[in-house]
Amino acid sequence: MKKANLKRYSFKISIVAILIVSLFLCIYSVKNYKSSNVSNSSQFGRMHDMSNNKNGRMNQPPNMPSPNSSSGNAQNENGGFQPNNMQNGNNGMQHGMEGGVVQRGNADTTYLPALTVYSVVFLIMCCVIYYFYKQKKIKINLSNEKVIIFTLLSVGFLLRITVSTLMGGHNDINLFKNWAESAAKSLTQFYSSAMQADYPPLYIYVLGLIGKIATIDGLSSYFVLLLKVPSIIAEVITAYFIYKLSKKRFSVEVSILLATFYIFNPAIFFVSTFWGQVDSFFTLLLVVAVYLLSEKKYVFSSAMFAACVLMKPQGIIFLPILFYELVGQRKIKNFIYAAISALITVVVIILPFSFGQQSPLWILNLYSKTISEYPFASVNGFNFFALIGANGVKNTTTLFIFNYHTWGMIFIVAVSLFSWVIYAKGKNRAFVPAIALFQIAGVFTFSSGMHERYLFSAVALSMLAFIYLKDRRFLILALGFTITNYLNISSVFFNIGDTAFTMALQLTSLMNIILVGYLGKVLFDNAVAKKDNSGEKVTDEKNQAI
Repeated sequence: MKKANLKRYSFKISIVAILIVSLFLCIYSVKNYKSSNVSNSSQFGRMHDMSNNKNGRMNQPPNMPSPNSSSGNAQNENGGFQPNNMQNGNNGMQHGMEGGVVQRGNADTTYLPALTVYSVVFLIMCCVIYYFYKQKKIKINLSNEKVIIFTLLSVGFLLRITVSTLMGGHNDINLFKNWAESAAKSLTQFYSSAMQADYPPLYIYVLGLIGKIATIDGLSSYFVLLLKVPSIIAEVITAYFIYKLSKKRFSVEVSILLATFYIFNPAIFFVSTFWGQVDSFFTLLLVVAVYLLSEKKYVFSSAMFAACVLMKPQGIIFLPILFYELVGQRKIKNFIYAAISALITVVVIILPFSFGQQSPLWILNLYSKTISEYPFASVNGFNFFALIGANGVKNTTTLFIFNYHTWGMIFIVAVSLFSWVIYAKGKNRAFVPAIALFQIAGVFTFSSGMHERYLFSAVALSMLAFIYLKDRRFLILALGFTITNYLNISSVFFNIGDTAFTMALQLTSLMNIILVGYLGKVLFDNAVAKKDNSGEKVTDEKNQAI
């Protein structure tokens, strides 16, 4: 009895200690935080076709010197330095592009060794924990369940805030800051007043709120940190969502381990805390949309898919999934309800911005402009085109009988048709997350114009696919996409040198191709062959889980 009590008290003391240490680190870092003294990536946030620029040169984020400036390196507002010659290969730029450049970072690599060590340890720990769980050596006292999940999510949040104070982020942050200030002043005039405003309207609401918060006395110096907070919160919510959804189908141990995998995943928190981008926010919307569709809630799911498209253009990649399900139901009323729901969502979101627009079709023009800004076979996306040497090559360049853009469209059609066949053969809404995963992984790997962060959602979707289909091979895919996401994003963010970058590009591109092939086999086994990873026939009663 005494031993049991000692063990229980030791556990609670450890939990409290971890929380206190995390809270202290967070408070200390925030208290000593100044946006002017954090390390800055000194990267260029956008790639543009110079032919679309009246000045014949790349558009510049705020406080960035002209590429033709004769002065030395100019210090930006976050304390980073912007190179004064954007054509210099030593500044991490790549050459050979007509009318534009594909940019790599020139980041402060101070934290790269520590981040790499953490990532390796994370992967090792995932394998070790999986082994011990298979040996049934991991048991969680149900009375401690809420304490554990609360601690994990709290520590994940606090450590993210702490790390966010160390680096200013990608130069996208400068654009977000300008957008936040413009949106806070007026939504109706946003697209005419904000610099390089090429994002759809949904996230502009969030930026506008941040812009207003930053005007509060004492908070203006935390502007950059505030811009990272929405993505950080979205990651915590996504981890909790994974935990709650998993509890409906698996044990408490599995549910907590899945949430832990996501909240401490280096590929996940890198984008929000280091880069300062908003892919985590988009992923949360996507996860909710996929969940709602899996639960046959068409009206709300359609609204969320519309929100995804109005968050980022790549949300269009996932619309075929909604179409497959509606076709499978063969009920015209579901199509009508879904269309009305999506239309209402679109109108509500874009209406405040529409009053300041001259054309009623301004939203379509915005998407057309955004997509046309990246006319390359690959924009630092480590995929098939990058593997064959087409990173930064114009998509009008011919490869065999077609140009890269045409090949990319052919691959998109092929990926979507395969998804439809799998979904039709599976005859089960449990395939929705897995099909969503194949859509984004397949399109990223084989389509043109892909950026390094477009594959970001694959980790969360792999976990949802595992939860719904109970095939542990999706956990392998989650780990695989964690590795490729981290290698791709970190290689671009940190200027690791041309030789190292080329090696990372080739290795990661090949891994992504293999992962997509493996994913295709897993889907085929579950939908067509009706076999699990052991080769046995799948039955409704059989648990294919860990």
